[in-house]
This record gives sequence, C-alpha cells and structure tokens, in this order.
Amino acid sequence: MPPSTSGDQALVRGMLKEVLVGREDPEGFFAICVSVLGHQETRSQFLSLIKPLSTANIRLHSALTSIYQGYFSEIEDDELEHALALSLLEAKNQQLSTTSRESQPLHPGLNRSIQHNSPLKSQEKNSNRLDDTGGEKSPSFAQTATRHKVGSPQTTQKTELQKTELQKTSHAGNYDDRSLGTGRTLCAPGSLSGGGQMTEEEDLNQSEKPKRSKNRRQRRKRAGQQVIGLPCSPSAHAPVLLWFRRDLRLCDNPALIGSLELGAPVIPVFIWSPDEEEGQGVTIAMGGACKYWLHQALSCFCTALEGIGSHLTFLAANTDGDRVGSSLLSLKQLVKETGARTVLANALYEPWLKERDDEVVSSLQKEGVECRMFHSYCLRDPYSVSTEGVGLRGIGSVSHFMSCCRQNPGSTVGTPLEPPGSLPTPTLWPQGASLESLGLARMPRRKDGTIVDWAANIRKSWDFSEDGAHARLDAFLHDGVYRYEKESGRADAPNTSCLSPYLHFGQLSPRWLLWDAKGARCRPPKFQRKLAWRDLAYWQLTLFPDLPWESLRPPYKALRWSTDRSHLKAWQRGKTGYPLVDAAMRQLWLTGWMNNYMRHVVASFLIAYLHLPWQEGYRWFQDTLVDADVAIDAMMWQNGGMCGLDHWNFVMHPVDAAMTCDPCGTYVRKWCPELADLPDELIHKPWKCPASMLRRSGVAFGQTYPERIITDLEERRSRSLQDVAVVRKEFGQYVDKRSGCDLVPLPPRLVSQALGLSHRDEAVTSNRKEFLLPVITRMEFKHQQEDPDADASSNPYNAVLKGYVSRKRDETIAFLNERDFTASVMYEGTQRQERLERDHRRIEGLPPSPSPRGRARRTPTAKDRFSIVPGGAVTALK
Repeated sequence: MPPSTSGDQALVRGMLKEVLVGREDPEGFFAICVSVLGHQETRSQFLSLIKPLSTANIRLHSALTSIYQGYFSEIEDDELEHALALSLLEAKNQQLSTTSRESQPLHPGLNRSIQHNSPLKSQEKNSNRLDDTGGEKSPSFAQTATRHKVGSPQTTQKTELQKTELQKTSHAGNYDDRSLGTGRTLCAPGSLSGGGQMTEEEDLNQSEKPKRSKNRRQRRKRAGQQVIGLPCSPSAHAPVLLWFRRDLRLCDNPALIGSLELGAPVIPVFIWSPDEEEGQGVTIAMGGACKYWLHQALSCFCTALEGIGSHLTFLAANTDGDRVGSSLLSLKQLVKETGARTVLANALYEPWLKERDDEVVSSLQKEGVECRMFHSYCLRDPYSVSTEGVGLRGIGSVSHFMSCCRQNPGSTVGTPLEPPGSLPTPTLWPQGASLESLGLARMPRRKDGTIVDWAANIRKSWDFSEDGAHARLDAFLHDGVYRYEKESGRADAPNTSCLSPYLHFGQLSPRWLLWDAKGARCRPPKFQRKLAWRDLAYWQLTLFPDLPWESLRPPYKALRWSTDRSHLKAWQRGKTGYPLVDAAMRQLWLTGWMNNYMRHVVASFLIAYLHLPWQEGYRWFQDTLVDADVAIDAMMWQNGGMCGLDHWNFVMHPVDAAMTCDPCGTYVRKWCPELADLPDELIHKPWKCPASMLRRSGVAFGQTYPERIITDLEERRSRSLQDVAVVRKEFGQYVDKRSGCDLVPLPPRLVSQALGLSHRDEAVTSNRKEFLLPVITRMEFKHQQEDPDADASSNPYNAVLKGYVSRKRDETIAFLNERDFTASVMYEGTQRQERLERDHRRIEGLPPSPSPRGRARRTPTAKDRFSIVPGGAVTALK
C-alpha cells in the first residue's frame, strides 16, 4: 500500500477541526481517516495526528484512542486490508488533479454530506439498540466495520464520492449567509401559515418534522455539556471580534458560526452604549425592565460561553458626544489592542441602530478591517420587503405583508444552525469591564440607604437563560399549543408561550421557533402568524422611523386628549376600580409581562374610555415590559390609538371582556387578592355587590379597593367617537370623499416601489408633492362621520366587544341582590323592635330583658364564611 501524501494528512487535520467544533463525531472522523489514509497508514499515523488533543481535550482524545484500539484489535483479516488498499489506489488516481486545494478551509456543508453518505454512520444508525439506561446505544466502530466490510466495493465507491466532494468544496474560503445554510430555500417569511413557494425543506414528510426537532434539541443539550478548548498557537491567525447585541444565544447564531468558519481565535464582546440605543424623539428603547432582563441574560450567556471554553468581554462605550461614534471608538480600540482584522455581528433593524451599524462597517472597512452583518433577528429582512406585484391596498395588515413576502421571496429562511461545541480562544484577552459596572440592574436607594428591589418578582417569574427559553418552548409545544387557536385569549390559564422576551433579546431565534412549531404535532396557523406580525412591525418601523411618537394619520394628531394625570397614575398602578384592568396592570408591574389579549384590554381602556393619548401607554409599556420592543409596541399602540396603518375593528369592554378571558375570576383573584372572597358572578363588577356581601368579603371601596375612576362607560365612548368625527371633518383633505377611508402620506421608499424607481431615486421622490394612500379605516368612524351627534350605542358598527354574556349569571346577580334586600329589611325591622323594647324598659325603670331562649341561631362553620357577621355591623345599622 503506498504511503499517504501530505495532502491526505492535511485533509485529515481539516476534518479534525470539524470534530473540535462539534460538527463531526469521533467515529465519523475515524471512518474518514481509514478511507483517506488507508488501513496501514491509519494504524501508524492516527495516534500522532490526534496527539495535540491530549492537552487540549483529554475526553475527546480518550474517545478517539479507544475507537482506534477497538478497531485494530478486532479487524485484522487480510481480505479487509486488501479491500482497503484497492480503495486507496482508486482514491489516489482521482486526487491528482485536486491536491493543491486540500489544505483550504472546509466547506460548512461537508460534515452533513459525510454524516448522511458515510456507510459506517448509516449502518450504525440502522443497528442502534437500547443500553441499560433506556437510551439508544450505537455499536462500536470496530463492530460496524467488521459486519459491513469497510473495504467492500459499495463502501469504497461511496467513500471515493465523499473524498471527491471534500476536495471540491475545500477551497471555499469566504463565508456568507449561504454557506451557513441560511441560503437554503424554505419559504418566504410571510407564508408562515402555508402557501407561497414550497421547496425541499418545506416539502418534507410532516411525520419526520417532530423527530427532527427532537433530535435538534437533544444535540443542543449535548453540545452544552461538552467543554472543548482549542490549543493556543503563537502562529494562529488574527483573532475575530464577535460583537454581540441582541443575539445572546449559541443555537442558530449565524455570526457565531461564521466566526468559526474563519478558523481564527474568537473574542466575544458586548458593548453597552445607552445613548445609541435611543433614536430620535421619545423612543424609550431600553426601559428599566428591559435593562434588568438584559443584565440577567448577559450573565447567563457568559456562563454558556464559558461552557464551550470562551467568555464574554464587557465594555462601556466611550461617550464623546458622537451618537454614532461611541461603539465605533470602542471597536477601533479593540482592533488596535487585539490585532483583529475581522468584526462579525448579527444585524439590527431599528433605523437609528442600522444607521449606526452602517457607519461602523464603513469606517472599519476604510481602515482595512472587514466588518460583516448577518441576517438573523427577523424571519425576513424588513429592508428587503417590497410591495411590487401586490400593490398598496390593505397595507398595514398582516395579510398584505404576507402577500408581499410570497410575491417577492428574496432571501430564504433556511434551516436552523446547531450550537458549536467550542470556540477557539486567543492567546491574550482584551481588558474589559465587569457586568455590574454597566449599571443595567442598578436599583434605586431610599433616603435611609436601603435598596428598593423592584425586580424581585421578575426574578422569581423568569429563567433568563437560553436553556430557559428552550424549556418554555418545549413546554408550550407539549401542552399550551393545543389550546392556543381557540383559547389564547384566556387570562386564567397558561395557553400562551411567554416567549416574547426571549425573542426580543435573541435568546431564541425566530427561525428556530418556526421550525420547532412546524415540527410539533399541532401547528396552529394563528401561532405561526405571530412571527409574521413581528416582521410586519419592523417593516413599518423602517418605513416610518417616527412611529414611536407621532401619529401616522394626520387628522388624529389634533385629537383632544385628556390631561387628567390622576387617571393615568391609577391606570399605571392598577387602581382604576375595574378588576380586570387592575389585575392586568398589577401583573405587568410585578412580572414585567401580560398576554396579548390583556394588552388589548388595558390599551382600549386607556384610549377609548380614559381619553388619554396612546403615547402615554406606549411609554409605560416600554419601561415596564421585559419584552419591550419599539417596533411591536409602537405599531400596537398606533393601531389601538386609531392612528396607525391598520384600524382595529374592536374595542375591549373592561367588564364584558372579563366574561371571555376570566369567566370564573381566577385571574382577578390572583392579582387582586382583596376581591378574592367575592362570588364568581360579581367579582368583575364589585360595585353591583350587595352591601352585606361586601362587608362579609372585607371589601370597602376607597379603602381596601379603589372606587371606579369613571362610571359611565357608554358616555365616554360616545365622546371619543365625536372627537374622531370632529378631527376627520376638520382635516377633510386627509379623508377620501368616495370611500370614507383615511389618507396617509406615503414614505419615499414605498413611492419609489410604486413608481418602479430604484432606491437611489428616493431623494427625488421625497422632494415631490406628497402621495396620499387610502388605508384601512374602521366602519364605526365612517358612519360617525355621517352622523356626528349620534352616540356609540346607536352606531350599527359599534366596535365594542361585548364578550360572553351568560343569562344565568345575570339571574344569579339579580337573585343575590333581591335576597340581600329582603334580608336587610327583616334584619333592620328586628333591630328596630329590640331597640324600642329596650328603650321602653329603661324609661319604666325595669331591668333589661334577658336574651330569649330557644331563638333560632345559625351555627357558623369553617366552610361557611358568610354566616359570620363582622363586628361593628350592628352598630353601623343603628
């Protein structure tokens, strides 16, 4: 057998890197060694090839050594050696033309082709058996090779195909999204609920998807348990700066995998620049709850990086008054300190952050430093969405957005990326700051020096780690997803995923979520459409950068909003006197979260009934939500505030909505415990409770529970409609006379797309007369325009949702009130008779009459809390 060439050995060393980063298992690596080097050369050179692992990763070195010993102790027959020699001769003939390319970096898809095509691996999968722990146990490599003859003609042919593919793809040096697997065609992100262009990934058998998702989660867990460190070499390449922002995860992280493909040491960094987080106007992009979550998430992510042999370097950006330059200056300092020539990061899509990133990329490239941004935060890059072929009719709705994505697919979603097993470490680490010094979780102090720990309940309610995100996803896909389609609005049951904060901070990628949701047995379209809503929000923010603070519909900027700060404070603290609203706002304050249905309830109450501006609700949400997202919150509050691109054709009634989302009062009892003793029929409207029932339940309005801040809800709604009719009449140029729809000025980008112009012509269109587009308008407003003096109840398109109305519930309430009235009259008559008799005996000089014997008394029991009359009740009636 001829000896192996240096090209063969270089090929094996390249495969060893695949093993180190966790993309190839030891048995597959040994199979390639046998196929490429041959039987004799593997016997003589394999131990020397893996010798560097004895100091870098003892566990992996021991595993490869045991495979080597087991193989050569069991396979010694001449027939096998002869077959291996023949396969090596054939391999040499095909390798002569490609030897010069074998030492180049490996193609990222190589390990997948080897895993799927290797006969050793395929036979190994088919012959799995259970070990004594109940899990699957694969036979040893030596046993597999003995049974299936490594040197057989079929095996030799497949091995040669593997080797040829390896040599053809080994010259891929530049890395982009396609080499990551993100370029593999799946579907447009708008086609989340089906439809659109289907490709091989989406056309897979549905029965295989749950297995794929399960295996991916198992590989993620195994990767987190492996601790692999690469040896540091003085002759290593210049390190790569991996800039983390809102992508705090190991799974499906394109920038992270891209740094591994460069084959250089990786330095993960996080730069905190509070000035850059905020855009123009009042965005409040990073409120108190978000900062606290970010602090905890960074701490967990740093631990995860340490688990793969690396760590996160924290930096506080230099503030020199230049909003764009602070992070840029920090990166330039890092480049100078570490000698890095490459900076990688995952892109952000807020307009002010994209402007910052564009400036960073341009400036670093001028200095010879390659800076690249990877698409990962959304399913679809919002700057690539086009309305071409769809038009602008219905813009603002998720259906229109999904149609745009299907009509103009653009870059595909691709498949999720597996987490790495290790990160190459540099010889010297840059000097960084501590996480605490960034001040993200700084708590206020009282005058006496004690700390106000307002985040205690948030800590108890959430697991801030990436594993916590996947645990919540797994729990939801095994339980809540089956009720999501019909009962996601229930506040008294955990039917929602609670994944929004993990998506916002990138601890869970939307692509991973989409694939796991499609791999579940129950795949509700309503849940998958939520990701389309998220992409729609970012698309709107890129079109209208002033979305967080300025109404998109010009007439509604002149609405007469209330200035009652006491109403706003009562709404913020959960003291409105309406139990459902108060419960939701208290949950938000204590845990930093509420489900989407409850967000609609409190938003409708603030805008439609309190007449407070939507900007106040947006600012409060941005400061208190742990998932506060500028794009999503701004779009939601604009639509709820009647001035966004889409008009919600509903208004949540603060009482009737409770009959749908909390029919038994479980949610209210949890967050408003002072109302816990009220019966189910009256807990959502305690002001209708009989006085005796309130006394027995310990409810005193204005003391234990607040009075209602407003009482006539219908009158408040009618006034809101009249205000809208007034401004629409005053700004008639922004109302389409024929259809009655509101008109919105189009941004230059949409104008360019509508006229078929390029992006370079946007400046030309911006100087022209503004283009007005009819947008979705609520039918209630159109009818109110014709009859401005009509009240809300007479409007045939009244948008108030009445919720579930139970006749039995109403009858029960009437019965309780009637019984309470009768009992009160009888009790007061008895007390009056006893008082008159007592006064008469005192006037006559007679002693007080003894208590009558044999009087019927109700014996209180522990289970009958209503049989005990509170002390002082008799005195109050006198």
